[in-house]
Order: sequence, then C-alpha cells, then structure tokens
Amino acid sequence: MPEDWRTGSLSEICGYSKDKVNIEDLTLDTYYSTENMQPNRQGAVQATALPTIKQTIACKKGDVLISNIRPYFKKIIYCFADCGCSTDVLCFVPNKSEYSAFLYCALYSDKFFDYMVAGSKGTKMPRGDKQQIMIYPICIPSTEYVEQFSKIVAPMLETVYTNRLEANDLAILRDTLLPKLMKGEIDVSEVKI
Repeated sequence: MPEDWRTGSLSEICGYSKDKVNIEDLTLDTYYSTENMQPNRQGAVQATALPTIKQTIACKKGDVLISNIRPYFKKIIYCFADCGCSTDVLCFVPNKSEYSAFLYCALYSDKFFDYMVAGSKGTKMPRGDKQQIMIYPICIPSTEYVEQFSKIVAPMLETVYTNRLEANDLAILRDTLLPKLMKGEIDVSEVKI
C-alpha cells in the first residue's frame, strides 16, 4: 500500500441516503428497484411501474445503488442524474463528491459482493446487513489520488452510460422497424449502401 494510503472502513467515505423524494417527481426512467436493476452489474432497464407510496429514497448524481435483496445477483447502478429507489435498494452517498467514482469502483468488486453476501441475513430472500456493510474494510487513498482517479474514471463511466442509452434507443428502433420491414411495409429497394 502506498505511503499516503491507509486502511479504513466504508463508513469513512460514504453513508446511506436519508433524503426522501416524492413519487410524483419520479418517472419510470428515474426509479430503481430490485425488479428493474439487472444482475451481474448490467445496469437497469426502465421500471414497469412506480410504487403506490407517497415518498421513497432520494438519490443524487454520483450516488451508488445496490440491491439489498439477494446481493449475490450483484445489482449495482451508478447514478448519472437525480433519481429515487425503493427501500430494498441501498443508496450509498459519498461523503465528498470526489469519492463518487472511487466508491462505485470499490463497491463494484467481487470482494465487496462476497462480503455483503457473507453478512446477509435470511435464507429465502437474504438481505445485506446495513451495519455490517459499513464496516467493510477498504484502502483509502490520498485526496490527490482520488482526484486524479476521478478525472480519469468519471468520463469513462459517463461514456458507458451514454453507450447504454444509445444501445437502448437502437434496440427500440430495431424492434419498431424490423416487423414493418418483414411485412413489406417499408421499401428499402432504393437504399444505397
């Protein structure tokens, strides 16, 4: 470990969101639950419905969301905009905005998910233990390193996000056009490639 790094606990760089957001201020694209978060760190799809409660957990750009039910599915989201999540999702809020990308990368690791699974409670629908999660041992780098790391990694995370949005848009376009093409409703005989 470099000289200016130290071993600490997760609670030293983040906490859980305590803020609330009105459900009426959310959309299907800005609400995350265990249902629309994808396993194996594959992001999320659009929610199919909003909850019927009045408020839920508020999340801000730079927060990290992890499904707390059955953590072995490794459902994790980096927030690129303000949003909301169900109470079955943990919203990790970095103590300083510079820690955002670093926090996401630390929580993304197999080591963290293995730790979360080992401390989970319940058999049928195991849940991570929120207190145990916050004592997860982590190497805490110097402020200078975190700032450099963020300058490099944050744009990469943004690129991943925009690529996923574009892939979703292209999938919708494909699903709209392909049936029309197969039925002969669209004529492509004049198209030059």
